[in-house]
Amino acid sequence: MKDLRDKVVVVTGAASGIGRATANAFAEEHAKLVLCDVNEAGLREVEREVASRVDHLEWRVVDVASRAGVKALADDVHTRFPAVDVLVNNAGVGQSGGLLDMSLDDWEWVLSINLWGVIHGCHFFVPKMVERGAGGHVVNVSSVFGFFAPPGTIGYCTSKFGVFGFSESLRGELHPHHIGVSTICPGMINTNIVKTGRFNGATSAMQGNAVRQFEQRGHSPDVVARAIVSAVKKNRAVVPAAPEAWAFYYAKRFMPGQFATIARFVSSRAGR
Repeated sequence: MKDLRDKVVVVTGAASGIGRATANAFAEEHAKLVLCDVNEAGLREVEREVASRVDHLEWRVVDVASRAGVKALADDVHTRFPAVDVLVNNAGVGQSGGLLDMSLDDWEWVLSINLWGVIHGCHFFVPKMVERGAGGHVVNVSSVFGFFAPPGTIGYCTSKFGVFGFSESLRGELHPHHIGVSTICPGMINTNIVKTGRFNGATSAMQGNAVRQFEQRGHSPDVVARAIVSAVKKNRAVVPAAPEAWAFYYAKRFMPGQFATIARFVSSRAGR
Protein backbone atom coordinates (compact mmCIF):
# COMPACT_ATOMS: atom_id res chain seq x y z
CA MET A 1 0.00 0.00 0.00
CA LYS A 2 2.44 2.62 -1.24
CA ASP A 3 -0.09 5.41 -1.67
CA LEU A 4 -2.38 6.16 1.30
CA ARG A 5 -4.26 9.03 -0.30
CA ASP A 6 -8.02 8.54 0.18
CA LYS A 7 -7.49 5.24 2.00
CA VAL A 8 -9.93 4.74 4.88
CA VAL A 9 -7.96 4.49 8.13
CA VAL A 10 -9.42 3.62 11.54
CA VAL A 11 -7.33 4.59 14.59
CA THR A 12 -8.34 3.58 18.11
CA GLY A 13 -7.06 5.47 21.14
CA ALA A 14 -6.72 8.48 18.85
CA ALA A 15 -7.26 11.28 21.38
CA SER A 16 -3.72 11.39 22.75
CA GLY A 17 -0.21 10.00 22.61
CA ILE A 18 0.61 7.51 19.89
CA GLY A 19 -2.95 7.48 18.54
CA ARG A 20 -3.03 11.24 18.14
CA ALA A 21 0.35 11.29 16.43
CA THR A 22 -0.79 8.45 14.16
CA ALA A 23 -3.91 10.38 13.15
CA ASN A 24 -1.69 13.33 12.23
CA ALA A 25 0.71 11.09 10.30
CA PHE A 26 -2.08 9.60 8.18
CA ALA A 27 -3.52 13.08 7.69
CA GLU A 28 -0.18 14.03 6.12
CA GLU A 29 -0.78 11.16 3.69
CA HIS A 30 -4.24 12.59 2.90
CA ALA A 31 -6.07 9.49 4.12
CA LYS A 32 -9.70 9.42 5.18
CA LEU A 33 -9.81 9.16 8.96
CA VAL A 34 -12.12 7.40 11.39
CA LEU A 35 -10.98 8.06 14.94
CA CYS A 36 -12.21 6.72 18.26
CA ASP A 37 -11.36 7.05 21.94
CA VAL A 38 -13.11 7.36 25.30
CA ASN A 39 -11.84 10.96 25.58
CA GLU A 40 -14.24 13.23 23.68
CA ALA A 41 -12.35 16.44 24.44
CA GLY A 42 -9.15 14.93 23.08
CA LEU A 43 -10.88 13.77 19.92
CA ARG A 44 -12.18 17.31 19.32
CA GLU A 45 -8.63 18.63 19.66
CA VAL A 46 -7.35 16.10 17.13
CA GLU A 47 -10.18 17.06 14.78
CA ARG A 48 -9.01 20.69 14.87
CA GLU A 49 -5.43 19.58 14.18
CA VAL A 50 -6.09 17.42 11.13
CA ALA A 51 -9.35 18.65 9.58
CA SER A 52 -7.70 20.96 7.07
CA ARG A 53 -5.50 18.16 5.70
CA VAL A 54 -8.12 15.48 5.03
CA ASP A 55 -11.19 15.20 2.85
CA HIS A 56 -13.02 12.92 5.26
CA LEU A 57 -12.85 12.89 9.05
CA GLU A 58 -15.21 11.37 11.59
CA TRP A 59 -14.80 10.40 15.20
CA ARG A 60 -16.73 8.47 17.82
CA VAL A 61 -16.50 8.07 21.57
CA VAL A 62 -15.92 4.32 21.84
CA ASP A 63 -14.54 2.08 24.58
CA VAL A 64 -12.65 -0.67 22.75
CA ALA A 65 -13.27 -3.00 25.71
CA SER A 66 -16.96 -2.92 24.77
CA ARG A 67 -18.00 -5.50 22.19
CA ALA A 68 -21.19 -3.57 21.50
CA GLY A 69 -19.35 -0.27 21.19
CA VAL A 70 -16.85 -1.49 18.61
CA LYS A 71 -19.57 -3.33 16.68
CA ALA A 72 -21.66 -0.15 16.51
CA LEU A 73 -18.65 1.79 15.23
CA ALA A 74 -17.89 -0.82 12.56
CA ASP A 75 -21.53 -1.09 11.49
CA ASP A 76 -21.73 2.68 11.12
CA VAL A 77 -18.48 2.92 9.13
CA HIS A 78 -19.57 0.11 6.83
CA THR A 79 -22.71 2.00 5.85
CA ARG A 80 -20.42 4.46 4.04
CA PHE A 81 -17.47 2.27 3.04
CA PRO A 82 -17.53 -1.40 2.00
CA ALA A 83 -14.43 -1.90 4.12
CA VAL A 84 -11.66 0.09 5.71
CA ASP A 85 -8.19 -0.01 4.18
CA VAL A 86 -6.11 0.30 7.35
CA LEU A 87 -7.07 -0.64 10.90
CA VAL A 88 -4.79 0.67 13.68
CA ASN A 89 -5.57 -1.00 17.01
CA ASN A 90 -3.68 1.36 19.29
CA ALA A 91 -5.82 1.95 22.40
CA GLY A 92 -4.11 0.71 25.54
CA VAL A 93 -3.52 1.25 29.25
CA GLY A 94 -0.60 0.74 31.62
CA GLN A 95 -0.58 -1.81 34.44
CA SER A 96 2.17 -2.57 36.95
CA GLY A 97 2.31 -5.13 39.73
CA GLY A 98 2.98 -8.79 40.33
CA LEU A 99 0.56 -11.70 40.55
CA LEU A 100 0.18 -11.30 44.30
CA ASP A 101 -0.64 -7.61 43.91
CA MET A 102 -3.37 -7.82 41.31
CA SER A 103 -7.07 -8.37 41.84
CA LEU A 104 -9.23 -10.07 39.24
CA ASP A 105 -10.72 -6.64 38.52
CA ASP A 106 -7.21 -5.43 37.63
CA TRP A 107 -6.75 -8.40 35.30
CA GLU A 108 -10.09 -7.80 33.61
CA TRP A 109 -9.34 -4.10 33.17
CA VAL A 110 -5.96 -4.46 31.49
CA LEU A 111 -6.91 -7.46 29.33
CA SER A 112 -10.26 -5.99 28.27
CA ILE A 113 -8.58 -2.92 26.78
CA ASN A 114 -5.13 -4.05 25.69
CA LEU A 115 -6.00 -7.50 24.33
CA TRP A 116 -9.76 -7.64 23.85
CA GLY A 117 -9.67 -4.17 22.30
CA VAL A 118 -7.45 -5.55 19.55
CA ILE A 119 -9.61 -8.65 19.17
CA HIS A 120 -12.77 -6.56 18.95
CA GLY A 121 -11.26 -4.28 16.31
CA CYS A 122 -10.15 -7.19 14.15
CA HIS A 123 -13.34 -9.17 14.66
CA PHE A 124 -15.60 -6.36 13.46
CA PHE A 125 -13.45 -4.77 10.73
CA VAL A 126 -11.31 -7.50 9.15
CA PRO A 127 -14.11 -9.73 7.73
CA LYS A 128 -15.30 -6.85 5.54
CA MET A 129 -11.74 -6.32 4.32
CA VAL A 130 -11.58 -9.99 3.34
CA GLU A 131 -15.03 -9.88 1.75
CA ARG A 132 -14.14 -6.84 -0.36
CA GLY A 133 -11.13 -8.68 -1.81
CA ALA A 134 -8.98 -5.60 -2.34
CA GLY A 135 -6.38 -6.14 0.37
CA GLY A 136 -5.64 -3.86 3.29
CA HIS A 137 -3.55 -3.66 6.41
CA VAL A 138 -3.94 -4.23 10.15
CA VAL A 139 -1.64 -2.56 12.67
CA ASN A 140 -1.69 -3.87 16.24
CA VAL A 141 0.26 -1.91 18.84
CA SER A 142 1.96 -4.30 21.22
CA SER A 143 5.00 -3.25 23.27
CA VAL A 144 8.60 -4.04 24.08
CA PHE A 145 6.82 -5.87 26.91
CA GLY A 146 5.22 -8.01 24.23
CA PHE A 147 8.46 -9.97 23.91
CA PHE A 148 10.34 -8.87 27.04
CA ALA A 149 8.76 -9.62 30.43
CA PRO A 150 10.49 -8.20 33.50
CA PRO A 151 9.02 -9.04 36.92
CA GLY A 152 6.39 -6.71 38.34
CA THR A 153 4.61 -6.17 35.02
CA ILE A 154 2.66 -9.40 34.74
CA GLY A 155 -0.72 -8.01 33.69
CA TYR A 156 0.63 -5.63 31.10
CA CYS A 157 3.03 -8.23 29.72
CA THR A 158 0.27 -10.82 29.48
CA SER A 159 -1.85 -8.43 27.44
CA LYS A 160 0.97 -7.34 25.15
CA PHE A 161 2.40 -10.85 24.63
CA GLY A 162 -1.16 -11.77 23.67
CA VAL A 163 -1.28 -8.99 21.08
CA PHE A 164 2.11 -10.09 19.71
CA GLY A 165 1.06 -13.72 19.29
CA PHE A 166 -2.39 -12.81 17.98
CA SER A 167 -0.81 -10.58 15.34
CA GLU A 168 1.74 -13.16 14.23
CA SER A 169 -0.95 -15.78 13.73
CA LEU A 170 -3.26 -13.30 12.00
CA ARG A 171 -0.54 -12.24 9.57
CA GLY A 172 -0.23 -15.78 8.25
CA GLU A 173 -4.00 -16.20 8.10
CA LEU A 174 -4.59 -13.00 6.12
CA HIS A 175 -1.64 -13.33 3.76
CA PRO A 176 -3.70 -15.18 1.08
CA HIS A 177 -6.15 -12.25 1.15
CA HIS A 178 -3.36 -9.72 0.54
CA ILE A 179 -4.00 -8.11 3.93
CA GLY A 180 -0.84 -7.28 5.84
CA VAL A 181 -0.51 -7.35 9.62
CA SER A 182 2.14 -5.39 11.52
CA THR A 183 3.02 -5.65 15.20
CA ILE A 184 4.35 -2.38 16.59
CA CYS A 185 6.58 -2.38 19.70
CA PRO A 186 7.08 1.27 20.63
CA GLY A 187 9.62 1.40 23.49
CA MET A 188 9.85 4.32 25.95
CA ILE A 189 7.49 6.91 24.50
CA ASN A 190 6.47 10.13 26.23
CA THR A 191 2.73 9.57 26.61
CA ASN A 192 0.32 9.50 29.56
CA ILE A 193 0.22 5.70 29.76
CA VAL A 194 2.35 5.59 32.92
CA LYS A 195 0.67 8.59 34.56
CA THR A 196 -2.83 7.17 34.04
CA GLY A 197 -1.91 3.50 34.56
CA ARG A 198 -2.53 1.33 37.60
CA PHE A 199 0.46 0.59 39.84
CA ASN A 200 -0.26 -2.16 42.35
CA GLY A 201 1.54 -3.43 45.42
CA ALA A 202 5.22 -2.62 45.79
CA THR A 203 5.32 -1.03 42.33
CA SER A 204 2.97 1.77 43.45
CA ALA A 205 5.96 3.60 44.95
CA MET A 206 7.64 3.57 41.53
CA GLN A 207 4.94 5.43 39.60
CA GLY A 208 6.22 8.95 40.25
CA ASN A 209 9.74 8.03 39.19
CA ALA A 210 8.48 6.17 36.14
CA VAL A 211 6.44 9.20 35.06
CA ARG A 212 9.52 11.43 35.35
CA GLN A 213 11.64 8.99 33.35
CA PHE A 214 9.10 8.82 30.55
CA GLU A 215 8.80 12.62 30.46
CA GLN A 216 12.56 13.20 30.50
CA ARG A 217 13.82 10.28 28.42
CA GLY A 218 10.84 9.17 26.41
CA HIS A 219 10.76 9.60 22.65
CA SER A 220 8.07 11.59 20.90
CA PRO A 221 4.95 9.67 19.85
CA ASP A 222 5.77 10.88 16.33
CA VAL A 223 8.52 8.23 16.24
CA VAL A 224 5.90 5.51 16.55
CA ALA A 225 3.48 7.19 14.16
CA ARG A 226 6.14 7.28 11.45
CA ALA A 227 6.94 3.63 12.12
CA ILE A 228 3.26 2.74 11.73
CA VAL A 229 2.91 4.51 8.38
CA SER A 230 6.13 2.90 7.16
CA ALA A 231 4.95 -0.53 8.32
CA VAL A 232 1.77 -0.16 6.27
CA LYS A 233 3.61 1.00 3.17
CA LYS A 234 6.28 -1.72 3.37
CA ASN A 235 4.16 -4.49 4.91
CA ARG A 236 6.54 -5.06 7.80
CA ALA A 237 5.76 -7.83 10.27
CA VAL A 238 7.36 -6.74 13.56
CA VAL A 239 8.40 -3.13 14.05
CA PRO A 240 10.24 -1.97 17.16
CA ALA A 241 10.04 1.83 17.06
CA ALA A 242 12.44 3.50 19.51
CA PRO A 243 16.16 2.58 19.57
CA GLU A 244 15.92 0.71 22.89
CA ALA A 245 13.03 -1.33 21.48
CA TRP A 246 15.31 -2.51 18.67
CA ALA A 247 18.08 -3.27 21.19
CA PHE A 248 15.80 -5.39 23.38
CA TYR A 249 14.32 -7.12 20.34
CA TYR A 250 17.69 -8.27 19.03
CA ALA A 251 18.98 -9.12 22.50
CA LYS A 252 15.98 -11.40 23.04
CA ARG A 253 16.58 -13.08 19.68
CA PHE A 254 20.31 -13.55 19.89
CA MET A 255 21.01 -13.73 23.65
CA PRO A 256 18.02 -15.62 25.07
CA GLY A 257 20.07 -17.17 27.87
CA GLN A 258 21.20 -13.80 29.21
CA PHE A 259 17.88 -12.07 28.76
CA ALA A 260 16.43 -13.01 32.17
CA THR A 261 19.38 -11.22 33.81
CA ILE A 262 18.71 -8.14 31.66
CA ALA A 263 15.05 -8.23 32.66
CA ARG A 264 15.86 -8.31 36.37
CA PHE A 265 18.34 -5.43 36.00
CA VAL A 266 15.86 -3.25 34.11
CA SER A 267 13.19 -3.99 36.70
CA SER A 268 15.47 -3.03 39.59
CA ARG A 269 16.48 0.23 37.86
CA ALA A 270 12.85 1.19 37.37
CA GLY A 271 12.42 1.68 41.10
CA ARG A 272 15.28 4.15 41.50
